[in-house]
Amino acid sequence: MRDASQWGEGPRAAWRRARQRWWVRWGVDLAVVAVAALAVMAWQTRNLPPTGTPAPDFLLRSLSGETVRLSDLRGKPVVLAFWAPWCGVCQQESSTLSAARRTLGDRAHVLSVAVDYQNEAQVQRFIQEHGADYPVLLGDDALRSAFRVDQYPTLFVISPQGNIAQAAIGYTTQAGLLWRVWRAG
Repeated sequence: MRDASQWGEGPRAAWRRARQRWWVRWGVDLAVVAVAALAVMAWQTRNLPPTGTPAPDFLLRSLSGETVRLSDLRGKPVVLAFWAPWCGVCQQESSTLSAARRTLGDRAHVLSVAVDYQNEAQVQRFIQEHGADYPVLLGDDALRSAFRVDQYPTLFVISPQGNIAQAAIGYTTQAGLLWRVWRAG
């Protein structure tokens, strides 16, 4: 039987030597952070409707007075962001939605659904204060329940076929939002 010296260095010694290289250390650290972030995202979205299932259809009035039916938007991905006017993270994400709308142009629909508000004037103030240039729909508790939204902001990306393709809770960067739309479409 051969001893460890005949086989060369053992796996632990090889690992210690590899960890001395900066790119290995950084790569391992980034992988650990990525796995942790994915685990947190999976835990946060565990109660939302599962991906691949049909998105609950709705007919809502926008702040501008027109009605929007989700099923009428099929053929392009739909970004659907649920938010509340009192939500601080929603205030920060508002500019992300505006930037995504400008970047995506007519390749996707970017909509937001105001829920958990006291009155329409509160929603209108939020839109004016944050310069939102995307359509804002006035949601209600029934819609919030249909999508199982209990935290804000909650973002869904609906596939061109009308199925839930992606879901996220909390702040989403523009790059993250565009990546989700690209994967859905």
